Amino acid sequence: MKLYVGNLPFSITEESLKKAFSEFGNVEEASIIIDKFSKRSKGFGFVTFSDDSAAKEAVAKMDGKDFEGRALKVSEAKPMEEGDRPRRSFGGSRDSGDRPRRSFGGRDSGSRDNNRRRF
Repeated sequence: MKLYVGNLPFSITEESLKKAFSEFGNVEEASIIIDKFSKRSKGFGFVTFSDDSAAKEAVAKMDGKDFEGRALKVSEAKPMEEGDRPRRSFGGSRDSGDRPRRSFGGRDSGSRDNNRRRF
């Protein structure tokens, strides 16, 4: 059975995650999800147990438990559905079919103050 483990400290390693859950039974795999751009942990991961009863015990005892200053969120992992994949949008909005695109400067953008981007 595969478990979702959320609210992990960003400093955790896969080995320390495996060690923390191995007290409940045989951990086949422990993985931490890494952001592909920053190469840092996203703060969640997965632990796979060979025995379902050990996994259920781990959920019962580790959910809400303080782990390096953070309260863990532990539950049974749900399979990702076809439409669940996150999508990134680079400009415009999803319903931009009838809306004009936003201008960031140039001669047609109006006054000079509109050409400055404020953050």
